[in-house]
Amino acid sequence: MKSVGRPRRFPVGDLARVAVFAALIAVLGLPGSVNVFSNAVPITLQTLGVMLAGAILGTWRAALAVAVLLLAVAAGWPLLAGGRGGLGVFAGPSAGFLIGWLPGAAVTGWLVERAGRNPGIVRLLVACLVGGVGVVYLFGVPVQAAITGVSLSTTLALSALFLPGDLIKAVLASIVARGTQRAYPDAVPTVHRERLRSGGGR
Repeated sequence: MKSVGRPRRFPVGDLARVAVFAALIAVLGLPGSVNVFSNAVPITLQTLGVMLAGAILGTWRAALAVAVLLLAVAAGWPLLAGGRGGLGVFAGPSAGFLIGWLPGAAVTGWLVERAGRNPGIVRLLVACLVGGVGVVYLFGVPVQAAITGVSLSTTLALSALFLPGDLIKAVLASIVARGTQRAYPDAVPTVHRERLRSGGGR
């Protein structure tokens, strides 16, 4: 008969990292938001935090960090740019983008994990663009069009105007992630995962 081992616990260090990145995304909302080009969805810095979470935490921890933030927002905490919070934000024009943060962070992390123990700046940038921009828009644009009653093509055109800013955020996230990983190798998701598997996690 096989003995049943104890269930794997989530390392305390990982819980701390999840909390830190959830807080980071919230802090990036402090500068506020800007609505331009008559778009109902504002420009914020918080997607920068979503990209950083994916690039440094990897798939599951990044998704959990975003989930913690979104649950806090749903509970009424004013953690989104402009001091927004409560269930109402998930019925507004930006709802799809907020929901898209979760798979966006996860996809970013998954792509960085595929880059191995030493992800280069180009791979980090591609991961941030695909997950932090592409996936988020994939959720955000159709939901915005449905809620506002504006055609999908018009909503897509309005959203495309934000792409230069999103590109800058992706570049910045890649540079910050790469610098952090060089100084602290455990910030590379693959390295961290291997350390946990070898029994080095806490």
